[in-house]
Amino acid sequence: FQVKFFYLFQLAYWLHALPELYFQKVRKEEIPRQLRCIALYLAHIAGAYLLNLTRLGLILLLLQYLAEFFFHMARLVCFTDENNEKLFNVWAVVFVITRLFTLTLYILVIGFGLPRVENQALDPDRGNFFSFLFNNILFRMSVLLLVCLFQASVMWRFIHFQLRRWREYWTEQSSRKRPAAGPGTKQQARPLKRDSGYHENGVLKAENGTSPRTKKLKAP
Repeated sequence: FQVKFFYLFQLAYWLHALPELYFQKVRKEEIPRQLRCIALYLAHIAGAYLLNLTRLGLILLLLQYLAEFFFHMARLVCFTDENNEKLFNVWAVVFVITRLFTLTLYILVIGFGLPRVENQALDPDRGNFFSFLFNNILFRMSVLLLVCLFQASVMWRFIHFQLRRWREYWTEQSSRKRPAAGPGTKQQARPLKRDSGYHENGVLKAENGTSPRTKKLKAP
C-alpha cells in the first residue's frame, strides 16, 4: 500500500504541474521545456507502475531526486553569493554518477534480471499486467536501446552546458587579468544632461504643463 500510495502521489504531483504552468504565468519560451520535463516524469513513473517495476522505479527516483536536491541547493547558495559555485561542482559529480547508476540498473534489470523471472504470464492478481512483454527479446532490446539513447542525449546536453560554463568562466578570468590602461588614456566621464520635466508617449513634457521651449531673452 505504501509503494502504491507513493506512485499515485508522484503521478498526482506531476499532473498538477500542468495547470500550475498557467497559474504561475510561465513565459511562453519556457513552456515547451517545462512540458517536456513533466511528460518525461509522467512516462517513467507510469511505466514503472504499470510494468510492475516499482522497486526499480523507486531506486531511479531516489537517484534523480538526489541530483535535483544538490542542483536546487546550489541555486539557493548562488542567490545569496554569486561567487560561490562549489555546490554546482558537487551537483555535476552527482549528476554524472546518477546517470551511470541509472544506465547500469537498466541493463542489469531489463537485460539480465527480467528474463529469469519465473512468473512472466499475464496475472492481474499479482499485478503482472504488461510484464509478459519482456519475454520477447526484441522488446527488451528496443527498451534498452531507447534508454541508452535517452541517457546519451542527457549526458550530451550536460557536457555541452558544462563546456559553455567553463568557457565563460575562463573568458571572465582572462578579462580580469588584462593590464589596466595607463592614467593618460583614461577618459573623464561626462555628466549626463537630464531633461527637466517628464516624458509622455515619447514626447517631452514640462513639469507644470508649460511648453518645454526655451524662452527668448529680451534685449535691455
